[in-house]
Amino acid sequence: MIRAIVTLLTLLLLGLSARAQDVLTKTNGEELNVKVLEITPFDVRYKRTDNPDGPLITIRRADVFMVRYANGTKEMLGPVPPPREAMASSATTGPTVPGDEAPAFEEIHLNGPRLGITVLTGGVARKADKEYSLNPFLTQFGWQFETRIFRMPNGTAGLLEVVPLIGGLEQGKFIPSLNALIGIRGPKGIEFGLGPNVSPAGANIALAVGTSFRSNGINFPVNFAVVPGNGGVRFSLLFGFNSRTR
Repeated sequence: MIRAIVTLLTLLLLGLSARAQDVLTKTNGEELNVKVLEITPFDVRYKRTDNPDGPLITIRRADVFMVRYANGTKEMLGPVPPPREAMASSATTGPTVPGDEAPAFEEIHLNGPRLGITVLTGGVARKADKEYSLNPFLTQFGWQFETRIFRMPNGTAGLLEVVPLIGGLEQGKFIPSLNALIGIRGPKGIEFGLGPNVSPAGANIALAVGTSFRSNGINFPVNFAVVPGNGGVRFSLLFGFNSRTR
């Protein structure tokens, strides 16, 4: 009889502890069982309930849709709304036209080094061999200047990327190129870009696709680009790393 009572009390305590947790819902629909410790105008700080002694985790407030606390209350989050004074001022000066409204999201910069390889094919490879004595397999070194222009509540972001590169150093050559891409990054990190490419081979359009892996606050992007034209196609695979700056 005593053993049964102890077992019942243990199960009851386990049930209560399982319920004594907060549920954090992200804007992409993902739900996390956490213990929310602090909410600021820009961040939400919490610990995971399955690792209460683990590190303090910080997430952007704009990435959190709602917090449902252990006592059953709910708090809607998301971006901090503009001050009432700014809204009142806008209302008194007339209708809002594009460019007058306050920015919904801050501009973010993700700059960092890039390295990779480029493969030349067709007429591009023949021209490189004839004019520069260049092997069609080139190394690439450069820097990516990335600006996130906007971010929608579902996580989709608009990007502007400028990537200057130097190729052929392993062959004793200096082959510069410049790419300027306008792109979109989805909620899961998949991105697409399109824009001009300028190099000694001429001016063309570059098409790029990629993704990023994140670890300990550092992003590790991987991008694959195709530049058609001039009787051949250039294929490039680039790797790098960056961290967020404002």
